[in-house]
Amino acid sequence: MKFAVQYLSFFVIQNEGSDPDGPKKYKHYQTLTHEEYQDSELKLFLDGEFKRIAKRKAEINAVSEQVPTKIGRFVVEPGHDLTSNPNYNLFQRLRTAADKAEFHNCGDDLLRIYMDTQSARGGAFVLATAKLNELYNDPFLFLFKCDFESKIARVSDEKSLISQVEMAINAKNIKSIQYPHMPEEGMLEEWELKIHQASHARYFEDFLKYVSYEKSKPEIVADQVMELVHQYMETKWQGADIPYHAEDAAEAAETEETVAMRQEKQQFDVWAAGEKRELQEKWTHEHVVEATKQIVEMQPDLELKFRLDDVLIKGHMDDYGNNIHIARMNGRYVVLIEGDSFQFDKGVSPIELLHPEEMNEVLRRVGNGVRRVAPGEAPALD
Repeated sequence: MKFAVQYLSFFVIQNEGSDPDGPKKYKHYQTLTHEEYQDSELKLFLDGEFKRIAKRKAEINAVSEQVPTKIGRFVVEPGHDLTSNPNYNLFQRLRTAADKAEFHNCGDDLLRIYMDTQSARGGAFVLATAKLNELYNDPFLFLFKCDFESKIARVSDEKSLISQVEMAINAKNIKSIQYPHMPEEGMLEEWELKIHQASHARYFEDFLKYVSYEKSKPEIVADQVMELVHQYMETKWQGADIPYHAEDAAEAAETEETVAMRQEKQQFDVWAAGEKRELQEKWTHEHVVEATKQIVEMQPDLELKFRLDDVLIKGHMDDYGNNIHIARMNGRYVVLIEGDSFQFDKGVSPIELLHPEEMNEVLRRVGNGVRRVAPGEAPALD
């Protein structure tokens, strides 16, 4: 996969004062044609980035909310086509620029929009159109944002030994946009672009106001779980003829059942909003198995991850009730994990030499409350 650059514009964004969050300005350094790019230092710096960005995989529904690479989709009103989207139109003007002057002018328009975002930082901003001649006639548009690294030193002369580079950039943390998105070679999605920003600052999401992103898988699962919670609540309180939704409940007469329903709903809301959550002990095993089955049918291969005290358990959602079981014993929680074989990674531990006891012996020991304790402490028997 070899990209041939058509046009490339190089801009630098700098602070106007000493405050890194203060006002900024940008300067156009140079716009290069294909021939000029071949003889420039940028070729060595960027050539590998085009291929790296194009091959970087991303999912429409990301595995988490914080993934660095996402797929964005141009937003249009119902009944309208892509030409009604301002971000798309600007991208197309860059892709179809007839000469380097037009490409530079369109780049200026894009930089002015970018400079209005709160997350804009100093650095180099590069715009390029590049073709995959063996596959497509039309070029791809690439946007690169490289932050400055001010604390880079290089070997200088015998006298000073080292000198500091005032403004240095490297390709390590390049933030990028590729349009159109190429899910695989030979396939293009003209409604989609690929955005990569390995940073907590959402440089390009703030900049592209008319691009939307699908919910991540955890967000989708959370929505599905809350829908199941709503169904559970409506079924539970149906016999009492109490409206479930808060605005309706507020108009209903205050009864013990109304108060109980509202309190339970608030408990669910607090639980769902918490970043660290505890076991709620509300649903039966059968209810959880059925709910899990519904979610896994729509979202296969979902991860199941939780901690029991300091022990991390990881598996798949559909492992619950099959290979992973949760129970109570003597007022404490127990997690039972089934499997056919063990595999230990780096290092060697005495546990790897174990000849496992039968399950009833382990349950007897746990039931008696016999646990390993720190040296010098007496065992605690419940």
